[in-house]
Amino acid sequence: MILNTDDTKPIYIQIAEWLENEILSENFKSGQKVFSQYQLAELFNINPATAAKGLNVLADENILYKKRGLGMFVADRAKQMILTKRKNETLKRMVLEIVLEAERLGVSKEELFQMIIEAKDEVEEG
Repeated sequence: MILNTDDTKPIYIQIAEWLENEILSENFKSGQKVFSQYQLAELFNINPATAAKGLNVLADENILYKKRGLGMFVADRAKQMILTKRKNETLKRMVLEIVLEAERLGVSKEELFQMIIEAKDEVEEG
């Protein structure tokens, strides 16, 4: 992943989201140690304090936990917590934006449902 420095999203949030994606992809599994702040800093060419802030966001959400002197590890239910969080926050916000835009454009419920079904079919077909 390449961090987007032009994005309005802070770099530490991008780091946290990248780690979440790695957990969802099972590149990091429950109980597994994740990169240290220094490893993340080197990997993304950022300040270690920024990397630490990204790690701490996930620790505050109980997605990661600290083992004193050993580093940060993936919590047992991390993947499920991320899925729940993204469904309840990210996906809900995106759907609301789509519905509002559909309203502005005069798109009916039926048309919108059909568009969603077609998009889902396209994704599933690859």
